[in-house]
Amino acid sequence: MHAEPEIRTATGVLRGRWEDEVAVFRGIPYAQPPFGERRFAAPVAVPPWDGVRAALEFGPAVPQSGAMPMGDDCLTLNVWSPDLGAAGLPVLVWVHGGAYLEGSTRNPHYDGVILARSGVVLVSVNYRTGFEGWAHLAGAPDNRGLLDQSAALRWVQDNIAVFGGDPGNVTVCGQSAGAGSVAALLSMPTSAGLFRRAIAQSVPSTFFSTGLAEAVSTTIAAELGVRATAPELAGISPLALVKATDSIIQTMPDFVDAWGPMALTPTPFSPVVDGDVLPQAPWRALADGATRGVDLLVGHTRDEYRLMNTRRNDEITDQEVDVTLERLAPASDYRAAYPEYTSAQLYELVNADWLFRMPSLHLADAKHAGGGQVWNYELLWSFNRDQGASHCLDFLLVFGTLSLDDIRNHPSAHPDAVEEYLRLSHQIRTEWIDFVTTGDPGWTPYDPDTRPTRVYTADPITQPYPEERSRGLWHQHQFGTSDLRRAP
Repeated sequence: MHAEPEIRTATGVLRGRWEDEVAVFRGIPYAQPPFGERRFAAPVAVPPWDGVRAALEFGPAVPQSGAMPMGDDCLTLNVWSPDLGAAGLPVLVWVHGGAYLEGSTRNPHYDGVILARSGVVLVSVNYRTGFEGWAHLAGAPDNRGLLDQSAALRWVQDNIAVFGGDPGNVTVCGQSAGAGSVAALLSMPTSAGLFRRAIAQSVPSTFFSTGLAEAVSTTIAAELGVRATAPELAGISPLALVKATDSIIQTMPDFVDAWGPMALTPTPFSPVVDGDVLPQAPWRALADGATRGVDLLVGHTRDEYRLMNTRRNDEITDQEVDVTLERLAPASDYRAAYPEYTSAQLYELVNADWLFRMPSLHLADAKHAGGGQVWNYELLWSFNRDQGASHCLDFLLVFGTLSLDDIRNHPSAHPDAVEEYLRLSHQIRTEWIDFVTTGDPGWTPYDPDTRPTRVYTADPITQPYPEERSRGLWHQHQFGTSDLRRAP
């Protein structure tokens, strides 16, 4: 039996525990609680402590909807290390998704034991979500969630060596809202030097102008009878703001004429292109050469919109599809490009293209244009017919945390699903770790002419980008800053 591991960080001694031959430290504070006098402020460093601090339990989640432990001391991170005595293991920092609304490192699908046993030091980060992290408020900095993530990455630079990690070989990785955060971190001048590589899985298309962000925050604050200013909202409980946000989410489609297509998404929040923390939307920033020296691995799943499609079981008329196409892709002739698709299939496809698939591909194009190496992938494999290669399935394969019973017991699982999952999960994880370790996942780097793409089927191959019809429809589109269409 190992003795409980103890580590001296820059702020004090931590005591963790061994789990499956991996040293695990949970609930490590990287910033002070962002409430009270620090509410809606940039993160503030943690003062040193005396004695030994137990790092055995996950920190509380930022206040959000759902039944999970929540609390003020929510700016924490967790470390899994396979060898505390190792000199310079590669480091992977995980930024969770959750529509910028929710999420916590407590999620068992983010357990880092399998990745750590594969040869990396894994760090997962809690950051401010929802109104606390992303609302535009007079008297407060924008993008507080990004500022939290940057503070966590600075903590990694200052402390990860004592956990066996190499601060000079850090990769930041995220999926969905986490991928949007990674794209933003790549675009932020203040993030320079905090990581060497980046992985962005399913990059969302939404980055807000200050005008759009202000309109959203004003609408939510009005639910509580206050203005969207830090002083007025300081006296409003975080859970009251969560409830007000949930109320607005239910009516967001009513705002589409004013707020544009973002009103058709599941969330009223996104990073804000404020000219300060985030000077440009990521596609422009990367094309202009931001973080030219940072390698990027980016991609998406095939059926990105399947799980979030609230109309999956509805009959969708041609007229509804026409309205959706006009809102999301007005210059594209989807019907001509996909003549065999039903209205329901077109509805799902254009939403997937607009929200995740094309923004991810265009980020690869932008990175190539701005310099530095980029690799592209698409997940086509799935274990069941109903969900397909769904949003989130790629990160479950990387972490290896999908339950085998969940696969076996799914009513539409195919016969070889468990065997294929185990094989594919190992292969994706190995290629991700090769990228984290050396900067090369093992396939041809992406370029906009030949578009080499790692295609994850049951037997992965490298081939030209599979979604050529959608790529052609969006080739001239410029992803950028989402703005108000008209004053609300």
